[in-house]
Amino acid sequence: MTTSKLEVLTPANCQIIFIDHQPQMAFGVQSIDRQVLKNNTVALAKAAKVFNIPTLITTVETESFSGNTYPELLDVFPGKDILERTSMNSWDDQKVRDALAANGKKKVVVAGLWTEVCNNSFALCAMLEGDYEIYMVADASGGTSKEAHDYAMQRMIQAGVIPVTWQQVMLEWQRDWAHKETYNAVMDIVREHSGAYGMGVDYAYTMVHKAPSRQKSEHHTLAPVAAR
Repeated sequence: MTTSKLEVLTPANCQIIFIDHQPQMAFGVQSIDRQVLKNNTVALAKAAKVFNIPTLITTVETESFSGNTYPELLDVFPGKDILERTSMNSWDDQKVRDALAANGKKKVVVAGLWTEVCNNSFALCAMLEGDYEIYMVADASGGTSKEAHDYAMQRMIQAGVIPVTWQQVMLEWQRDWAHKETYNAVMDIVREHSGAYGMGVDYAYTMVHKAPSRQKSEHHTLAPVAAR
């Protein structure tokens, strides 16, 4: 393992690419619950925005086959250009390669559909031809079967890709809870997207620290009536 792969991810040393998070691609995913997949992908995008990570969004055959990128993902990055392609392999498209080079970061965090096709081919080519380090976000990616996803992940790992999960990446970027400039935004992502962890944070905020509940609408609690 090279020394650079022992470096943790920081907001200063990486960029991120979202590959083909489009409905027709998601329809074929069987390796992960598709709503969980979308939740994880949007959470990762929100984290990337909080930490000002250079971000690429690329799509394939939007009009003829795959449909538009998740609106929840696009809304995280208003006005961002989308890099449309014809190739299944994002690396084949010159504007994708140019955008990666322009960001100037050799560590590339990748989330995409499908793991065994678009993610796999991009990762191998980016490593071979571009000398990039690839950090594959396993739970913000999906394959056409569990076996397809798992064996693609194994193939990439054998080639030197580093497997990660979305929350791992976000907390690696945060690193220290003393980094108050991003603390609240990270906790907002946790509470909205991190399942039981987020519920626990909500509980601690409201029941322990007596913070107001975070719902936006007003509700009144009616007193209980004892059983007769």
